[in-house]
Amino acid sequence: MTVHVKKIETTVRENDHPYMNGPWAPLHEEVTATDLQVIGEIPKDIDGVYLRNTENPVHKPLGRYHPFDGDGMLHMMHFKDGKAEYRNRFVRTHGFEEEYKAGEALWAGWIAYPVQSKREGECVQDGLKNSSSTDIVVHNGKAVSTFYQCGKAYELDPLTLETLGTENWSPEDGVSAHTKVDENTGEMLFFNYSKKAPYMHYGVVGKDGELKHLIPVELPGPRLPHDMAFTENYAILNDLPTFWIPEMLEQGIHLPRYNDDMPSRFAIVPRMGGVDEIKWFEAKPTYVLHWLNAYEDGDWVILDGYFQGDPMPDPLEDGPKKYGMLRALVDLHSLKARLHRWKFNMKTGETVEEDLDDEVLEFGMINQKYAGRPYRYGYSAKPKPGWFLFEGVVKHDLETGEKQHVMFGEDRYGSEAPFAPRIGAVDEDDGYLVSFITDMKENRSECVLIDAKKFEEGPVCRIILPHRISSGTHATWANGEDLKAD
Repeated sequence: MTVHVKKIETTVRENDHPYMNGPWAPLHEEVTATDLQVIGEIPKDIDGVYLRNTENPVHKPLGRYHPFDGDGMLHMMHFKDGKAEYRNRFVRTHGFEEEYKAGEALWAGWIAYPVQSKREGECVQDGLKNSSSTDIVVHNGKAVSTFYQCGKAYELDPLTLETLGTENWSPEDGVSAHTKVDENTGEMLFFNYSKKAPYMHYGVVGKDGELKHLIPVELPGPRLPHDMAFTENYAILNDLPTFWIPEMLEQGIHLPRYNDDMPSRFAIVPRMGGVDEIKWFEAKPTYVLHWLNAYEDGDWVILDGYFQGDPMPDPLEDGPKKYGMLRALVDLHSLKARLHRWKFNMKTGETVEEDLDDEVLEFGMINQKYAGRPYRYGYSAKPKPGWFLFEGVVKHDLETGEKQHVMFGEDRYGSEAPFAPRIGAVDEDDGYLVSFITDMKENRSECVLIDAKKFEEGPVCRIILPHRISSGTHATWANGEDLKAD
């Protein structure tokens, strides 16, 4: 193994916070590594990059810390000709650079008191720093990282991970995490939300990286949408009944409340449609972090995602009580997330719902060539009870109802596992799932490839990383042919 390491100075110290130690211990070095140790053999029929975003706080937090406050760090594994190269880099946001110069944190986090911030918010909600640490996609040959509380989208080189700056198409109110790339058209769809009217916008970036469409989506007040979906002809946005308590928000405190007496609402709009073309639908109250896919079937728009049975659970009692509520709100078992289907009739306005599975699952991925189109296979992460950690992955055959499991092993925790199509693939599941695994017993991390057609056989290879990486949020796959801008 050939490794080049750059250490990053930090003021973070070991403490009892459940999301600043163990599998969530922040990493403070940037590494480039080749000639990696491989258990098994890297297939020669895979070409592209696997990217994962993680939260790694560099400085001691100002007040209470939420695991999603940490500085963004991308991890990349590049596959080509049966070889692999690894590297990781911080996303050099404005906030990262300013705090690094100061040698301390300047912004308080999401659950801290905003008066603790030493600077005004950087294009995001009151007192918050845009750490660009939530999501990652590849569009127009560039990696695009985003933050769940909105802010400017950051552009990076997908192979070197060099931060290239903010996207010039980002609107004034920023961009939420979960921009959506349609591989069939080259377009990227996005939304944002804020605390001023109209409270949401929806837009489309062309395959050339230029803004093509932007409209307001009027909501009754500030909301907390986290994800969106699309079909071949429509974008699907949401207004769900979990949002900030208005009285607390007036004090700059971001405290959410679930309003189970309110319906879930869905806005469906033609991809390039205007405000007057938005159609609203109502459904059972819930909160949804992530959608799996959506498509059209005659007059129906079909939407699959992860319905929460208890969006505002009781605090977890095991472990330090002061972290009980925090842990419950990021524990997908406490939230009772399960795969669910919504069907919206574009002619009659009817909504029909059904559960697709009763197992607690989340963070689903598909073959992205089928995004917005009818599809058969979904790959969901299996959460560890009581923690924001994933201990396995589940393959659903939505045509037959069959499902299969791959478990990572004791004290081994994986990441969101995107689908990487095999070179020359002809079937929807002809390819590999890719995931980074954090192994607490071996005190190391590895990258695994799982053949989607031989799913339950487990990894075909395990590539050992030069360090143990922190757990994190979202990941993506980009084919080698998509790594160059048009």
